[in-house]
Amino acid sequence: MKRPERYNSMRSSEQKQQELFCTICIESLVPASHPLRAIRRRADAALKNMEVDWDGLYSERGRPGIPPEQLLRAMLLLILYGYRSERRLMEEMRYNFALRWFVGLSMGEEPWDVTVFTKNRERFLKGSIAQAWLKAVMVEADQLSLIDREHFSVDGTLIRAWASERSYGPKDDPPAPGQGTGRRGKLLKRDVYESRTDPDARSYRRSRSEPARLSYLGHVVMENRHGLIVAGSVTRASTHAERNAATELLSQVQQIGRRLGWKRGRMTVAADRAYHEQDFVESMQQLGIEPHLPAWQNRPRPDWIGEALRRTRRYRRSISRRSWIERCFAWIKGPAGQGRSRFRGVTRTEWSFQFAAGVFNLLRMLKLAPQH
Repeated sequence: MKRPERYNSMRSSEQKQQELFCTICIESLVPASHPLRAIRRRADAALKNMEVDWDGLYSERGRPGIPPEQLLRAMLLLILYGYRSERRLMEEMRYNFALRWFVGLSMGEEPWDVTVFTKNRERFLKGSIAQAWLKAVMVEADQLSLIDREHFSVDGTLIRAWASERSYGPKDDPPAPGQGTGRRGKLLKRDVYESRTDPDARSYRRSRSEPARLSYLGHVVMENRHGLIVAGSVTRASTHAERNAATELLSQVQQIGRRLGWKRGRMTVAADRAYHEQDFVESMQQLGIEPHLPAWQNRPRPDWIGEALRRTRRYRRSISRRSWIERCFAWIKGPAGQGRSRFRGVTRTEWSFQFAAGVFNLLRMLKLAPQH
């Protein structure tokens, strides 16, 4: 059979002249129903509350860096899509127009070099941008009447450190006897041992059935109406860290409430039995917060709040909502990838934890108030 000398009239040739110019708008390539559209609309509303926080990050001299809004949106994508490296994100942004549009790049702009991106991100890590981001999202939720201003819950969780167990060994210069962090200067294990790769991490376990691992403790204060996070932090692991961090975070919530004009009402906080100690109850009384704590079972420990409070309706409702805080930890340690820290040091680990908490609130608000 002979090959036809030319194509059929209904068939077009694959060889075409390359277009010299392109007039397509990048926003037209993103479908109207794409989930990133709603996320960016909500994120941009929170970024408007952070204008003051950008001023102290950039110098008045030198070349302009990456706009902070674009940098923060790019970091949002790292959590939303679960990318384990910035290099992978830059590669995806080269051909994924939805990611490019979400960050704020046009068709003609190239994604940043990985080194440039990480150096600009260092400004965020050195500043308190993650805490400001969490606060900005919380303020936006408060404006939508999604925050319970009186009833809260608090809890802590373990965060694996980015360090090997083999790096845990004796210190080169341990403190002298009688100068430890234990009672009456007693030397504890954390006084004489440390990790060579992450000195801030401590060997810790929540129960006797679990092995001790190099970890940090992540702390969260949740409001009880919709389960949104209003404050969070990361500390070194210790037996008293949960109660001390909860007191500090609740004090911060009160300060934020006064700035936002919250009416002074009777605040309550629900927690598990680990918080049922004299120091925590007394600190809550000083702050004017009513603690809702379960009683110890089969243990000779004093009851610091009394059975009369546990028979009230507000106590039963508060304890029933306390379990919602596990949803926060499940998402932060699961999809957000904070189960094991990607950074070393308590400061950087706290930064990543607080930023992920703000992203959790952002996604929850899309379901609670989708029309806004």
